[in-house]
Amino acid sequence: MSNVDVTDRIAQTIERIRPLDAEALTLARQRQDRLTKPPGSLGDLEAVSIQLAGLAGQCPPPFPAPAAVTVFAADHGVIAQGVSPWPQDVTVQMTQNFLAGGAGINTLSAQMGATVAVVDVGIAQEIAPSEGLISRRVRNGTADFSVEPAMTRQEALAAVEVGIDVAESLIGQGFRCLLVGDMGIGNTTPSSALIAVFTGQDPDLVSGCGSGVDETTRSHKAAVIRGALALHRPDPADPVGVLAAVGGLEHAAMVGYILAAAAHRIPLLLDGVIAGSAALVARALSPASMDACIAGHRSAEPGHSVALQSLGLRPLVDLGLRLGEGTGAVLALPLVQAAVRTLRDMATFESAGVSEKDDGLTVGGGAVPASGERGEDRPLDDPAASRD
Repeated sequence: MSNVDVTDRIAQTIERIRPLDAEALTLARQRQDRLTKPPGSLGDLEAVSIQLAGLAGQCPPPFPAPAAVTVFAADHGVIAQGVSPWPQDVTVQMTQNFLAGGAGINTLSAQMGATVAVVDVGIAQEIAPSEGLISRRVRNGTADFSVEPAMTRQEALAAVEVGIDVAESLIGQGFRCLLVGDMGIGNTTPSSALIAVFTGQDPDLVSGCGSGVDETTRSHKAAVIRGALALHRPDPADPVGVLAAVGGLEHAAMVGYILAAAAHRIPLLLDGVIAGSAALVARALSPASMDACIAGHRSAEPGHSVALQSLGLRPLVDLGLRLGEGTGAVLALPLVQAAVRTLRDMATFESAGVSEKDDGLTVGGGAVPASGERGEDRPLDDPAASRD
């Protein structure tokens, strides 16, 4: 854990996070190599199944269902700088759309059998109480971080605790796979700021077109971020301070959500650039928390690829998505479930009476790699080995 001041609740959550279980990882690798297939032939599905075995501390791991995707909604004061073509009213309007079941995440979650939870952690406008709305507003949107800190340290910590509370509530209800989504007009700007701080990349390289800005506006967004970083000089060694300076309330809540999932050893599917930027903060607080995380997809936002590379996460889906809401994460859910099902349900060579390959066989003048060896194009079978 970073040497930073956090609340007792957050500290206790972090203290519960442990690395992947070594014995379960070994058993999962050994089982993968005994299944009726060439070793490594299921690619990233094998890596995911091994990771989840290590997370659960058992092989095979529990089936990751039922699943819940949580959409954290909040607003951003930096919208005043013209970084988005959409009016701030859209945040509350889209939140109401989630609650009515009419958004993209509702449609895809219905297809994938996932439940949608909607959390108001910092919408600027009042929203009427509604069935399905979890009202945990810390403040009415952040301040404009180009002229002052986005929020106080206490507010950032409070939002992190919201994420912990929501995750623990869902886990208490029996959900065994958590997915994270977002809603907030202008939130790719603080996301890019967080990515710039934690990766050291120039804001211009990690700032994309968000919800559809032109190149002039994109360049302006990068300049706004660059000015804010010069103003606040956020220190990546103080992740809560970074959140308070240039982050969003939904980012902070996502951090708590990730930490709680890791503490309870529940798999967490990340969405796009907003979730990726929050994961960078969570890693700064607890590097081992990344062992619970799976990158659902690669966003079209350039900062997301930078974040994924820094986190050492390989996305399962790459469809050019940039909607947010958790849509990329929920699309990857059946792949994660398939990974566990294959490890659990496929027959072994012994049980099926299938002959194994001859390790002495040569192909094209070179020996076929023995089980457990890795050829150049074979994915890593140890998810922890790819971490930075």
